[in-house]
Amino acid sequence: MKNTDKHDEIVRASLELIAEKGFHGVPMSMIAKKAGVGAGTIYRYFNSKDSLITELHQELEEKINLYLYQGYKIDRPLKDRFLYLIRKLMQYFIAHPLHFRYMEQYFNSPYGISLHRDRVLGKPGRHDILMDIFVEGIDKKILKDFPKAALFSIAFGPLISLMRDHILGFVNLDENLIQQATEACWDGIKR
Repeated sequence: MKNTDKHDEIVRASLELIAEKGFHGVPMSMIAKKAGVGAGTIYRYFNSKDSLITELHQELEEKINLYLYQGYKIDRPLKDRFLYLIRKLMQYFIAHPLHFRYMEQYFNSPYGISLHRDRVLGKPGRHDILMDIFVEGIDKKILKDFPKAALFSIAFGPLISLMRDHILGFVNLDENLIQQATEACWDGIKR
C-alpha cells in the first residue's frame, strides 16, 4: 500500500518545480528535496522521471475532464456546448494556474506532441469531447470545413495566449472578458 501523503507531496513538488523551471531544469534530487523525501523514495512511486512527468499529466487531465463534464449537456446545441466547455476550461485554469503552466509545457514538449497528434487526428479508441464537437460541427456544416487541427488552433490558440497573459498579470480574465473571448473564438470557427 502506498503512502499517499508522500506520493501527493512528490506530485505537488514536481508540479511547482516543473511549472517554474521546465522539465529539464528539474532533477529528481530537487523534487525530492522540495517534497521532503529521500531521492530513492520517489522511485517507489515512479519508475523514472519520464513516468513521473507522464503520470502527472494524466492526473491533471483526469481532474480537468471531471471539471469539464460537470454540468455538460450533450443535448444542447453545438455552439452552447462549445462555449460551455471552453469557458469551463478557462475557469479551471484561472483557479489552477500551475496546472495551466504544466499542461502548456507538456503539450509543447516531446512528451505531449504524440498525444496532441493523436487528439487532433482522431486516433481510434481515443475519445475527446472537443474533437467530437469539431467533427459534429463539420458534418452538420455549422463549423468551417477546416482540418480539425486548424479548428483547434483557431479556437484555442487565442485562449492559451490569454491564459498565459492572465497568469503573468498582463490582462484580467473576468467573466465578461471570458464571455467575449470565447464568443470571438466561436466566431473564428463557425461558418
